[in-house]
Amino acid sequence: MKIAVFGAGGVGGYLGARLADAGHEVHLVARGDHLAALQSDGLRVESIHGDTSVELPATDDPADIGPCDVVLFCVKAHDTQDAAAALAPLLGAETAVVSVQNGVDNERWLADEIGEEHVVGGVAYIFSTIVEPGVVEHTGGPARFVYGELDGERTDRIERLDDALSASDGIDAVLATDIRVELWRKFAFICAQAGMTATSRLPVGELRETDASWAMYRRIIEEVCTVARAAGIDLPDGTVDEWLEFARELDPGMYSSLHYDLTHDKRLELDALHGSVVRHASEVDVDVPMNEAVHAILRPWADRNER
Repeated sequence: MKIAVFGAGGVGGYLGARLADAGHEVHLVARGDHLAALQSDGLRVESIHGDTSVELPATDDPADIGPCDVVLFCVKAHDTQDAAAALAPLLGAETAVVSVQNGVDNERWLADEIGEEHVVGGVAYIFSTIVEPGVVEHTGGPARFVYGELDGERTDRIERLDDALSASDGIDAVLATDIRVELWRKFAFICAQAGMTATSRLPVGELRETDASWAMYRRIIEEVCTVARAAGIDLPDGTVDEWLEFARELDPGMYSSLHYDLTHDKRLELDALHGSVVRHASEVDVDVPMNEAVHAILRPWADRNER
């Protein structure tokens, strides 16, 4: 398959390298110092599942690439709308643009720009980041990627993507029956992990040891699940307990990408996370005081880092 990775950062770089190792034609879209390093030295992935280095064409102009079978859309949620406007050169009639991002609104934002027929939902369970230009480090998480057509149909293109990901070493690939459920399932966890590590500036291990903080962690998950069900998303009954058990097994030093961005003066995905919970909760008349608290605490920081 011909695959473009739009946003070759921690998640996109990992996927691009693994798919290239499996023999696919992979093109990277990046910017800044990271792009310069990709062009001069290639991409290196340092992973708990095994390291790899690949030399791939990299650019900041999608017109250099042309139409692809698949676009893995891996930009930060706050860049979704601007980046979506640049996708046109990558699109053919059947191109699948797979959103592999945080939040539950990106697919709608993409569809508004490029048409729903191109949009595929995706969820990533991986802790990875750019540690220096040209180098992606995968430190934790199962490297599980879940994806599916928004209407649940088993199209030819989604089965080809499933075949490609399933055959790639270092990727745990899952074709979902209902990707909207998967998007909200992860959303519930990430709002808790991101919100609590960012507001407290402490890793999950210390949150687990503090009764009040661990109770808030649980309540954030519960609130998101309540909003999802009120919005018609059929989340499994055990979602809250499942995520708490998962969080109990995380490395005690684990933070989140929201914490990283906060402490490195980068733009925050707050609007796509807790801001989104608050908006969706208002639409379905559900109270979400814990998510409102996280949003209120981090809002000044989001505004400061935006400037």
